[in-house]
Amino acid sequence: MQNIFFNAQHAPLGAYATFTLGYRGASGGLGFELARPADQNIYLGLETEKPFLFEALPFFAESENDRARFADPDPEGPPRARIRSFAPEEIQREFHACTDVWRAGDLTFSVYTPLHALPDPDLAPEGELKKALVPAVFAELVVDNRRSRRPRRAFFGFQGSDPHTSMRRLADSSPGRIVGVAQGRHTGLAAADPKVQAGLAFSLEELLGPNAEENFHFGLGTHGALVMRVEPGEQRSFRFVLSFYRGGWVTSGIDACYYYTRFFRDLEDVAGFGLQRFEKYKAAAVTADRELEQAGLSSEQYFMLALAVRSYYANSELLDFAGRPFWIVNEGEYRMLNTLDLTVDHVFFELRYHPWTVRNVLDRYAERYAYRDQVRWPGEERLHPGGLSFTHDMGVANTVTRPGTSAYERFGTDGCFSFMTHEELLNWILCAAMYYEQTQDGDWLRGKRALLLEALESLVRRDHYDPAARDGVMSLDSALTRGRGEITTYDSHDASLKQARHNLYLAVKTWAGYVVLEWLLGVLEEGRAAQGAGEQADRCARTVTAQAGPGGALPAILALDGEAADDARIIPAAEGLLIPYLTPCRSLMTGTGRFAFLVTALKNHLQAVLVPGVCLLADGGWKISSSFENTWLSKTYLCQYIAREILGLPWGETGAAADRAHVSWLLNPETAYWAWCDQMVAGAAKAARYYPRGVTSFLWLEETRRPAG
Repeated sequence: MQNIFFNAQHAPLGAYATFTLGYRGASGGLGFELARPADQNIYLGLETEKPFLFEALPFFAESENDRARFADPDPEGPPRARIRSFAPEEIQREFHACTDVWRAGDLTFSVYTPLHALPDPDLAPEGELKKALVPAVFAELVVDNRRSRRPRRAFFGFQGSDPHTSMRRLADSSPGRIVGVAQGRHTGLAAADPKVQAGLAFSLEELLGPNAEENFHFGLGTHGALVMRVEPGEQRSFRFVLSFYRGGWVTSGIDACYYYTRFFRDLEDVAGFGLQRFEKYKAAAVTADRELEQAGLSSEQYFMLALAVRSYYANSELLDFAGRPFWIVNEGEYRMLNTLDLTVDHVFFELRYHPWTVRNVLDRYAERYAYRDQVRWPGEERLHPGGLSFTHDMGVANTVTRPGTSAYERFGTDGCFSFMTHEELLNWILCAAMYYEQTQDGDWLRGKRALLLEALESLVRRDHYDPAARDGVMSLDSALTRGRGEITTYDSHDASLKQARHNLYLAVKTWAGYVVLEWLLGVLEEGRAAQGAGEQADRCARTVTAQAGPGGALPAILALDGEAADDARIIPAAEGLLIPYLTPCRSLMTGTGRFAFLVTALKNHLQAVLVPGVCLLADGGWKISSSFENTWLSKTYLCQYIAREILGLPWGETGAAADRAHVSWLLNPETAYWAWCDQMVAGAAKAARYYPRGVTSFLWLEETRRPAG
């Protein structure tokens, strides 16, 4: 690994909280509902052979001693210890999907984050839900003092950063139960070991100084730590639970609270529960690591998957709204709720571990975030019937928007913040197809019969108001744009991917929508509607393939309705193949299937664009468009799966070089602070940071053919 000092998120499922650690300096910590790392000082260290001289992992920076707020600095002052960082060459890191291990000198620090299923709250026993939703992360500190002739102290602590609450000792409110330090009622660090003491001070140097134990109770201290003593000749392991808790209503727009508050009273209750079951959570993390490591991924693929799933967990949130579960995935640094064009990419991971959450989000969109519109031809004032679609998101930063509206979309806007009407309609359809395929939930599908019929009608109307002029591709924009253009999920890109109308990426995705609607409506015995969807799919496939140039490449913007094609070349042209391939529609795409010609055309296209100077960068990384530098890793992961599994493209050294390049982007010092990031420019993250969407990498685990190398 080129750089071990990258932030990784260690997060419980459904708590929208994270213990972020790994980037040097005050750059991690215990974060709650944040769009970035908490930027706290984290203290993890061990006394050297010299008394009161400590060495620590480099996750802290110089901090102003808060004593100065109360009195002039005292040159004498209380006796203080000295803390220095371990030298970088002394530090080792073993990073896995569920365990993160740091070693330096005689100290080993491990963090355990289990990866597990989340049972359906409507069906699961309360005890199972409680274990799955405990808002805690687990850590272990091992001190090897067997070669020393003197006792040494170790410590684990943090500097509080919440201006609204003070640091406190947990034992002061829960005597005899646990020992720990906390920031107010929301975040804390706890142990259940008689060898551990909890203390507060203006600085950690004061806390570790001579005679400091007499003042461990100091309530004005902004630094809190657990201090452990290890005798000479002894090796000791200390176990900790990092807990998160927020009670009461946590949303605006609706009244909802965290679902885990059904099972836990407060921070201390969370810590106690976690400490009692520490071994089970640790074992679950180790087991999950072993299973993923045996899946046949390359070391680069495994690293990217491990970093990505942690960021997904950190953005996950399960609320209790009116007595029912409300599942949310927050959009990284943007904090938008259940962004639908991310949901369609999370679905592969979610259906593996908690399929009910996909249904929960789809139902919420159907009940509260569906809307109907009209459509217009570019440059014309005349409006035509449009139909059903869904909003871009459900709100932002725990503020839930009113029904039928998003936090993102604005009327009469070009580019970012315009409407994604056509694409969000497709996203709902495709998620519904995946949910039904994976669960065979016939009752749910039958309950959505009317909505699916309306979705088909809406898609067709966005093609052309004249049935005789339809070609299967979106040509009319929503009237909500006020004469401007709709956009796609690639909102910060150039026209090659951002423009919705006649876009190659969206055209193939539209084909996918028609194909799965033909299947789903057939299951529902809606024969006439299914036939209509199939006819539109045929039209769309013919329109797309007719645009191929002499070398097989397809234009990013199709030459339709007398408009010129865009000469840019895009990798996501093939993205629409994915979900039909994962359903019974696969038979239409393989061998002599009805759409084998479309698959062949897209294979030829990718072969033509995945070359240096077009969509391959100098370092071997993939660039999703030939005309713009902003490339998205989540979509790259998805398209890599399509290239290998669906299109059968060779991988070999060229593919391995791409993976190495993508890892180097994530480990770039400009990026490494932000954990997993999506949008990259010149090998560094420029947007979509602290992001959940990288779980598209879990598609790699489904491949029937492992890539060479």
